[in-house]
Amino acid sequence: MQVKSCEGDCIDTKRYRTNQYIRVPEVRLIDENGVQVGIVPIAQALAKAQAAGKDLIEISPQANPPVCKILEFSKFRYDLSKKEKESRKKQKIVQLKEVRLRTRIAGHDLDVKTKKIKDFLEEGNKVQITVMFSGREMQHKDLGFNILEDIKNKFADIATSEGKVSSMGTRSFLILSPKKKQK
Repeated sequence: MQVKSCEGDCIDTKRYRTNQYIRVPEVRLIDENGVQVGIVPIAQALAKAQAAGKDLIEISPQANPPVCKILEFSKFRYDLSKKEKESRKKQKIVQLKEVRLRTRIAGHDLDVKTKKIKDFLEEGNKVQITVMFSGREMQHKDLGFNILEDIKNKFADIATSEGKVSSMGTRSFLILSPKKKQK
């Protein structure tokens, strides 16, 4: 089994061995109706697949003996791509949005930024709030920490903070993630 890389849409992430490329002495065979035939020699399994006019596909190579199924390979690949598309549809991609603030931010500007943070959280995205310091503001980092703590307390009902307020160089960070909605 070999993993192939692909850009964009991938039909399948595995390569399946078929017909004469299956190199084991015996296999656990499942026929075209989905009925388990049992453990048979590979020659007999290939003969059954050829008699049915279909392919012998190795479904589970790690099993002992490997599991093979009699199917049309094109139909098998089509079903795999359908399952993959369906699973991709159900996934929610969470992004990390960043909102930057200064320690001398005005009250109305802070209200606008907090409204934007609320919108991001309601969309289901994580939000990183960054307070930037410059020059003499570095001596008053407590102002930045107070702003971040106020924001954290304001959104305590709809978001949880990932860790504490951390500081690196001229910036302080706080990451908020939305709480899970209960049905």
